Amino acid sequence: MTDRPTHDAITAVWRRESVRLVAALARMTRDVDLAEDLAQDALVAALEQWPGQGVPANPGAWLMSVAKRRAIDQFRRSDTLRRRTAELAHGLEEAEVPDLAAAVDHIEDDVLRLAFLCCHPALPAESRAALTLRLVGGLTTQEIARAYLVKDATMGQRISRAKRLLADSGAELEMPVGAERQQRLADVMAVVYLIFNEGYSATGGDDWTRPDLCLEAMRLARVLAHLVADEPEVHGLQALLEIQGSRLRARYDESGTPVLLEAQDRSRWDQLLVQRGLAALDRAEELARRGAPVGSYVLQAAIAACHARARRAEDTDWAEIAGLYDVLARAFPSPVVEVNRAVAHGRAFGPEAGLAIIDAVTGVPGWHLVPAVRGDLLELAGRTEEAARSFRDAAALTRNEDERRILLRRAGG
Repeated sequence: MTDRPTHDAITAVWRRESVRLVAALARMTRDVDLAEDLAQDALVAALEQWPGQGVPANPGAWLMSVAKRRAIDQFRRSDTLRRRTAELAHGLEEAEVPDLAAAVDHIEDDVLRLAFLCCHPALPAESRAALTLRLVGGLTTQEIARAYLVKDATMGQRISRAKRLLADSGAELEMPVGAERQQRLADVMAVVYLIFNEGYSATGGDDWTRPDLCLEAMRLARVLAHLVADEPEVHGLQALLEIQGSRLRARYDESGTPVLLEAQDRSRWDQLLVQRGLAALDRAEELARRGAPVGSYVLQAAIAACHARARRAEDTDWAEIAGLYDVLARAFPSPVVEVNRAVAHGRAFGPEAGLAIIDAVTGVPGWHLVPAVRGDLLELAGRTEEAARSFRDAAALTRNEDERRILLRRAGG
């Protein structure tokens, strides 16, 4: 039986290391399914051995060593002994991840390689996102199913089919270059953004945020910005995630209660991340001035920058934010944009302006943010009883316990 402190330590290590572990094993074995199995074997070994031996000084290296030994044992039982064992022997000699700054067109980052592999054109778009969230984001099948509002079994089948398609296509875990890399870049950016969002506002569970996912998404965005330095959208994505990520510490108060944006103590925002984000936005805007096309990430980063530059919530330039959301809605229409546009218009031009937008949002039955934003705007308009009903409706729809508590508190109980 694993004691609670050791179990918690193993859980924390697994959250931090599992994605890199799977990515490195996939590179060495050239088999994504096998890489996942080997990583799980290493986890089982940790659960069996660490309670008695203690957590090792370098738990990530311990897990990798166990997984590699299991891989060698497995290949010795197969007919590919010589080739596979030689490859793994080379992998066992690796001491550290190669220097990313020294790379030019072929960055040696296993996790990013895995992201590009999961976004292979042989896979349908929905399968690319699901598989990348599973392997690169480290999300469980249940968490991904919640994010896409489908049954767990349906998502499990989707992910299994994606793995089979990858295997059948003969896709290699190599960083694509040139036109092929460009073809997959938009999908990779979209999934990095999804990983960050799941960390920033978890779709389910007891915790409102999962900072480990946000940190990994920010790291991947920085690597992408180094890899594709002439694309405004890549810098826009980095800017957006850095600025949003700067607020993570302020999203809870000292008692652990979640805090909404306008009530946050802005002195707790991470100013290093803010400055990184603003610098990345400057690079994106400079490329745009030279004629490079911009997309949704640059626009969203510009909106985030408006919040970051306001020292107090009341200093926020909501009219500018509303204008940016109007541009975003025309160029990249979606229910998510409309919900956020409703908030911005409600703050800039009065709650009735926001309600007119939110009441026109359709096609997202069961999405808790629609009644949540409606409740916010009704509260702003002084229509407290209607606001309370909307907050209760939203609370009944969300799958996140922290968010449910916020909504019920705003409903007055």
